[in-house]
Amino acid sequence: MRFLLVLCFLTSLLHAEDKPKFRTDADGPVKADEKKRNPKDKKLDDKPGWYQLVEGQFPPEGSAHAVSGELIRVDHMERRFQIRVDRNDSQDRGVWDLPLDAGLLPYGSIWYHGAPAALQDIPLGTHLHGLFYMADPNDKTPPPDTFYRRKTPEFDFRRCFRIEDDFTHHARQKQLWKIDSVDLATMKLTASLPGGQPKIFDLLASTRVFKGNGFADLKALQPGQSVLFNLTWVTLYGPGRITELWLDAPARARATAHQLERHRIHTRERGLPGWVTAVEDEPQLVTVTFFGNVDPKLFDELTRVDPNAPPPKEPPPTNDPRGGLAVARDTLMAYDPVNDRKTGGILEVKKIPIEPGSSGVQIKLKMDLMLEGYRPKRIVRFYPPTWKVNALPKEEEFFGKE
Repeated sequence: MRFLLVLCFLTSLLHAEDKPKFRTDADGPVKADEKKRNPKDKKLDDKPGWYQLVEGQFPPEGSAHAVSGELIRVDHMERRFQIRVDRNDSQDRGVWDLPLDAGLLPYGSIWYHGAPAALQDIPLGTHLHGLFYMADPNDKTPPPDTFYRRKTPEFDFRRCFRIEDDFTHHARQKQLWKIDSVDLATMKLTASLPGGQPKIFDLLASTRVFKGNGFADLKALQPGQSVLFNLTWVTLYGPGRITELWLDAPARARATAHQLERHRIHTRERGLPGWVTAVEDEPQLVTVTFFGNVDPKLFDELTRVDPNAPPPKEPPPTNDPRGGLAVARDTLMAYDPVNDRKTGGILEVKKIPIEPGSSGVQIKLKMDLMLEGYRPKRIVRFYPPTWKVNALPKEEEFFGKE
């Protein structure tokens, strides 16, 4: 009997350890009438609160809150955006269709057509799926202007970890919609996901249909086809309106490849983002951990040597490849990377355990000159040896805006 009691106690401890120490979406939806409790009033049997981000640390797996909605406003320089939150059964009618204003975390990622993206790549009106964290407790940002000054129940989730379009959301889960029926007279398409219930979507005269390496018209849609599509006006008048639809694997692969190249060009012109993990002032060593919001293939270019690069003014102690390190803000905006980045020799590139938001790639540099911005937890941009550093459009540089 004593053995059974001990076994039950140990089992309960194991289950307690498996349970997250923070609230998750499995604990139920966010309600408009939820009130924050004073930490002093919390009891041992109270449910845990949402995970609060820690500066300079990546968040634990599964700690974000999922919110979906339509992109209605963008400030791509500051990596801020607004979505009109989807309606759901947990909401009262009085809080339908309200905006959520959010900013991307430095390690926050954007996905479009199955590849990494920048905010300016995504058209307004695109339906998005996102993962969000609570705002900093000291953030006093007022809610966006809305009718009757109301705010969405999701208002406090203003730090975004990831946003992605419907194409990416379903492709990432290896899901395809199967067309059940098409009625061009009423412009309705009925489709279902594996194991899901059929949904009736609206077709538009402007709906773009991609097939192979080109376009097709709506007459190409036939029952039995497995497709992906992007939506707008989701939950306003039903499941949504289809804006883009990909009929086959070659069309989907082409869309992803195009967006991937667009992302690579964007990143090569602005540098690999990361934060400073460690600094040794005396030997002028800086360790940077790169974020996971870029194409992993770009890290293969870290140690490529530029044969046309001019020799350093003071020869480095080794023949290590050399790159440039620029100080950036939390929005990933650099100050003036052409003039204020400093060069350094790449002493080491190593793999570290991958965490949510981290690429699992870390680099150690011996800098020619140290800057104040090279401090632990600070955001930086690194330019590998073969990346040409051009002046960005002035609105994308923070120099002169201080």
